[in-house]
Amino acid sequence: METKNIMIVGVGGQGTLLTSRILGGITVDAGYDVKLSEVHGMAQRGGSVVTFVRYGDTVAEPIVEEGQADVLIAFERLEAMRYAHFLKKDGVIVVNDWRIDPITVVTGAAKYPDNIIEELGKKHKVYSINAMEEAEKLGNVKAFNVIVLGLAARHMDFSEEAWLKVIENTVPPKTIDINKKAFLCGYKGA
Repeated sequence: METKNIMIVGVGGQGTLLTSRILGGITVDAGYDVKLSEVHGMAQRGGSVVTFVRYGDTVAEPIVEEGQADVLIAFERLEAMRYAHFLKKDGVIVVNDWRIDPITVVTGAAKYPDNIIEELGKKHKVYSINAMEEAEKLGNVKAFNVIVLGLAARHMDFSEEAWLKVIENTVPPKTIDINKKAFLCGYKGA
């Protein structure tokens, strides 16, 4: 199998690392060679966080190069825009339709761009969901990242059962039920 490249991007505290562990778990369970790499900016709440997950028959290195990502999972609109250049020509962006103002916007030094998802859709295949709103309906906003992962999972070759098993084996025991519900919300369509 040709190596598949997935990027998970977000802001510190949004669950990018848990999401990468779930992705790593499902690919290992499927028998692939897997490499994970984390790149932190100012990862305390508010800073950009990037995680790479690469899997295939043999994976030499953990870093995804520009123009090589098959799937870009973004937990925030501006982060999707910031990293869209990493996508392959036929790559897919799965984005949480949510806004978190970076410090430059908060201080007035920059303006948050308008119509990010629409602009990304002019060049890329984009699937978006307001996962925060859906997570509120489930009763736990912290589960929004697993909703986004569920939407992304529709574009990967693993079964629903395999995803649910790895979620059960990866998340803290007291959060298994909410994370399974969150995954299915994104996977089956909110």
